[in-house]
This record gives sequence, C-alpha cells and structure tokens, in this order.
Amino acid sequence: MSKSFNPLVLAMTGALTAVITLPAVAQTPDQFPAPPSDPGTWYAMGQKEIADAKKLARNNRQAKNVIFFIGDGMGVSTVTAARILEGQQPGIINPSNTRTGTSGEENSLSFERFPYLALSKTYSVNQQTSDSAPTMTAMVTGVKNNEGELSVAQELPKGKTAEDCNRSIEQFFLPTILEMAEDAGKKTGIISTARITHATPAANYAHSPNRDWESDADQPAAGCAIPDIARQLVEFRHGDGIDFVMGGGRDRFLPNTLVDPEYSTKKGKRKDNRNLAAEWTTSYTDGAFVFNKGGFDAINPQTANHVLGLFEPSHMQYEADRDGSANGEPSLADMTEKAIRTLKNGKKGFYLQVEGGRVDHAHHAGNAYRALTDAIALSDAVKRTVDTLTELKQLDNTLIVVSADHSHVFTIGGYPERGNNILGKVMADGAIQAAYDKKPYTTLTYANGPGYKENAPADGPTFTPNSGRVKDMTNVDTTDKDFHQEAAVPLTSETHAGEDVAIYARGPSAHLFHGTMEQHSIFHVMKNAFRFR
Repeated sequence: MSKSFNPLVLAMTGALTAVITLPAVAQTPDQFPAPPSDPGTWYAMGQKEIADAKKLARNNRQAKNVIFFIGDGMGVSTVTAARILEGQQPGIINPSNTRTGTSGEENSLSFERFPYLALSKTYSVNQQTSDSAPTMTAMVTGVKNNEGELSVAQELPKGKTAEDCNRSIEQFFLPTILEMAEDAGKKTGIISTARITHATPAANYAHSPNRDWESDADQPAAGCAIPDIARQLVEFRHGDGIDFVMGGGRDRFLPNTLVDPEYSTKKGKRKDNRNLAAEWTTSYTDGAFVFNKGGFDAINPQTANHVLGLFEPSHMQYEADRDGSANGEPSLADMTEKAIRTLKNGKKGFYLQVEGGRVDHAHHAGNAYRALTDAIALSDAVKRTVDTLTELKQLDNTLIVVSADHSHVFTIGGYPERGNNILGKVMADGAIQAAYDKKPYTTLTYANGPGYKENAPADGPTFTPNSGRVKDMTNVDTTDKDFHQEAAVPLTSETHAGEDVAIYARGPSAHLFHGTMEQHSIFHVMKNAFRFR
C-alpha cells in the first residue's frame, strides 16, 4: 500500500490498514504511551466531530435553572494541562471516543464536550490584566468595573480609608443575576472552595468598594456604614434569602472571642462580637450551619432550608490534600450535587454559582500539581451536575455555563513527545531532553512567580523567590504535589495573565455564546435564558 494518505480512499474502504509505529518507549512514571493509531483513525475522529456538530439544535426554550461554574484562574493552558493529567490517570477513558483506549492528549474534561464555545475578554475598566473582583462583577452584573471592587459602578472609588467605609454607596449598586433570581422567586445557591467571602463568590451577593473587607476586622474603621462582606451574606434581603451557601471562610463569621469548632488554637476574626453563623440559623425557619463532612452528609436535600456550610477558617483544602472523612470536607462535586437536589425543590427553578477557587491559589504559588488537580475537581463537579440533572429530567431546561475569571502566566512548552508525563521533564525519543545549560527542564513553567521549590506545600510559608535555573532537575521528582515549577521573573506570588479565557455552555440560550465576546456578555446570556427583563 502506498504511504500517501488519500481521504477519498478512506471514505470508500472504511479504514486504512497501515499502522504508524510509535517509538518503543517503556511505560515508566515518565511515560504514558498512546494506543496504536493510523491515519484512518484520525480521519474517522474528524468525521465524527463534524457529524455530531450537524446534529446540534438550538435550545430556545426559557431556562428554569442556570448553573454557572467558574474555575478561578483556569485559563486555556490550565484546561489543556488538566485534560492531559486527567487522561494520564489509571482507568480514564474519554467517553466521547469509541476507541478502547486514549492518550492524555486525546482526553477531554467534562465541560470540553459541551457543544457551544466562545472566548471571553478579561480586561476591566482600569486593568489590562484583571483581578477576580471586576471580572466576576462583569459576569454577574453585565457591567465592567474597577480593580478590587465588587458589584458597584465604576464611578465609585476603591475604598481605602475610614471615610470611604462610612459613606452611602447604594446609588452605585449593580444588580446581580443572583439578586434578580431571588426577586423572581427562584432558589439560589453559592459554592466555592475558597472563602465564601472571597471576590468571586462575593460578587454574587455583596456590594463593596473593596473586595478585602471580608469581615469588620478587615475594614479601616470600627462600625463602618458599609457592611462587611460576611454581614452582607447573612443580612441579604432579596427574596427570602440565599438558600444554599458552602465554602470556606468561617473565621469571617465568628467573633474573635470564640474558639473555632475544629481547631482549638484558632478563633474567629470579627471584632463586633457577632456570631454570624448563629445568626444565620436563627434568621430562617430550620436554618442550618455545618462545618465538616459529617454535618454535610446529614443534610437532607428534601427538607433542607437555608443551609450554610463553612468548612475551614480560611480557604477549603486543595483537592490533593482534602480529608474526605466525617471530620474533613466534602468534595466540590458532592457540594454541587447536594445543592442541585436541594434547590430543585423550588417550583420556579434556581440559580447556582459554583467556583473552583483554589486553582488560582495554587498557580499563585507556582504549584501546577494542585492547580491542575483542582481544575479536574471542577470538571468532576460539572460531570456530576450533568448526571444529576439527567436523573432529575431537568437537563434540557438548565443553562450550564463554565468559564474563568482570568488566566495565569502558566505555560506548556518544550517539545515533549506524546504521552510525556505532563508534570514531568521534557522527553523526546524516550530520552530526557536538556536545555542550553545541559540540564533537564519541565514541560510546565511559569513566566513569573516564586520559582523552583521542593517539598513546599502551596499554602506553606512564603519563600524567597528563585527565578531562572537554580537547580539541576535530573534527580528531582517534578511530579510530586509539593514541587513548584521554575519561573522566569522572581515574584513572591505569580500573577494573573491578560489573555482571553474560554466559555463552555450547553442548554437554553447556550448558542448565544460565539466568537470572541466581552466578558460581561455572560450575564446577558444568563439573563436572556431566564427571560428576565
């Protein structure tokens, strides 16, 4: 048979029999060889994707529910690397592929199989590269604003002084999609693996000139006229109040005189002596507060009413470190499923916002392992969502949107061969490749940040930045969860990046996501799906 590839011949014969021989590489921790393939395999895969696309039909019905997922800092390079890492785990098979096995490169995260895709511009009013406050504000209010401010108009200066926190700002409030849902009689929920008072979840319910005013202890004066963010959650007055809230940040709700329920050496942060967790439970009939997985497991979604779950004094644990016992924490997928089963009891539907918040934190630490495993955990939550809605027969009337607030200066480079461990050193033809300095280098690096470090948990003490080539990686296990990748520019914290991020969607109005869009258009698609005026 000729070695030339003629698609017409393939179309007539069904498949080519010639097989491309892959390099003979032993399956070691550094290598995950792909299954054998041939030109006909690739051609058939392309044909199937086109055939599937031709079957797409626009869903123009009114959405009963909207579920909005954010992978904080989950740029395109993070999605790509997480996809490969997931596919290199034992037993992972791409459900959209009919082959008996796939490589990590062929794998797809659950939301990557959604039919509609667009790019989102992440700049804000005053930033080329943005932080989470203005980007999330844009996505939940439909309006761009300034760095560090939550769901307030751009004319309001950022709050810094005692005078700033004692002014009236109601005229600057931007209505959020969650507030609109509550006012329309829908159930609402917010989930995050970060503090629930952190920028991304807080933009749904709080209006503040400073994202850092999470508790009264974080404000520049006592008794500020502008309530701190934790107070705004508990004192939320739209509809009948937010129905389901889960995340971290317990110390922002507890007084500094009260010992934390899990850690005997820690106390709350609040200076006003208010126990907002207790106030939550007394504000609602049968309101509940839980702080560990045992309490979470005891929640009955059929009868649950206004649930507050705060599982850590600060952020929740990374997925790689999470204790799944009764004394530990639920997974993001578990929290999402329980939220859906609880919120579905509302006759008018629901709005749920879910954040994989710690993707961002691991990237800031230069720790790709935890960033990618948390991105995979978000993908698991999306898959659980689709499965749960399918069981409940509510998939077709639910708009599901998955996006990111911004990216990170995280890169996939070198020329590693297919099947190379995505966390490993660059290999080609079965051999580790050396850089100009004759030392090996990793596929994943950062343009700036703390740089290389071994045995340093992502939440460990800040260490002196090590930029450039400070260590010969030959004998270093770069796949270890505590390995921090090399960085070019020394900074104590790696920075966000300014490129576009992706939007993935399915369900009512999902086809409105197309091309390259302004980030605040996400709100307008969700609003259109709900038919809100």
